[in-house]
Amino acid sequence: MTSPIVRRRLSAELRRWRVRAGMTLSDVAGELDWSPAKLGHIETGIRKQLSVAEVAALLRVYGVTGEQREAILALARQARARAWWTDYEDVVSPAYVGNEAGAVAIGAYGGMVVPDLLQTPEYTVLLARGRGYDGRTAERMVTAYLNRQENLDRDSLVRYHALVEEEALQRITDPRTRHAQLRRMIELAEGNPRVTVQLLSTSLGPHPGAAGPFTVLEFEDEESLVFVDAPHGGSIVEAEAEVARCQRVWHRLTGMAGSRRDTVTVLRRMDLLT
Repeated sequence: MTSPIVRRRLSAELRRWRVRAGMTLSDVAGELDWSPAKLGHIETGIRKQLSVAEVAALLRVYGVTGEQREAILALARQARARAWWTDYEDVVSPAYVGNEAGAVAIGAYGGMVVPDLLQTPEYTVLLARGRGYDGRTAERMVTAYLNRQENLDRDSLVRYHALVEEEALQRITDPRTRHAQLRRMIELAEGNPRVTVQLLSTSLGPHPGAAGPFTVLEFEDEESLVFVDAPHGGSIVEAEAEVARCQRVWHRLTGMAGSRRDTVTVLRRMDLLT
């Protein structure tokens, strides 16, 4: 469980208990001498830092006691915990990584780059150098990506589905790096039941993913999100209509890509020719 997911769940729980208590935002604000806007920000997640004392005060007003109260207070403490990726904000997007770690399904299209969770350290270093990072920053990027790749083995992840551009692999000009990257993708595609890899052939020409890389994140009890990657660090898309639009693009791309079996065959052929 990770901070963004926990914060959303905490907000949802507090909203649910207020409704169950039959109280409006104004009712609760009056009881605690807060502004309705403050409480609204808590329930919508705009307010990122919520103290345990504030949560306890809300639960008192709502009449929540016993094990239910302790469970929500534990959630509040967890939401304030410092996550590992906060130390790597220079090489990863904290907003994305926090959501990635709590997703039950991840669909990643990397554009001209191999999706992050498939990358070998050698390939990640190659990307870091391409972005102008020095050696120390490149090492930090590798460490952060290796930590993120542990997601592929967590029990709560049901599916990781990656769409890889054939051209992204052709751009790896160093034979050793290309060989290592191809082998990792083949091993994950064949050896990890959670992982699906599909290749988008260069022969397809322009396609719906031409706008750039993006990732669709699905959650057990939350609405899906989309992360749109960009040079400035990318952004999280939450609006239902925008998420649905990205999901339609994703489904069109998966329909155009090679099957799982065909993809492994092509990857093996590319490896032999490297």
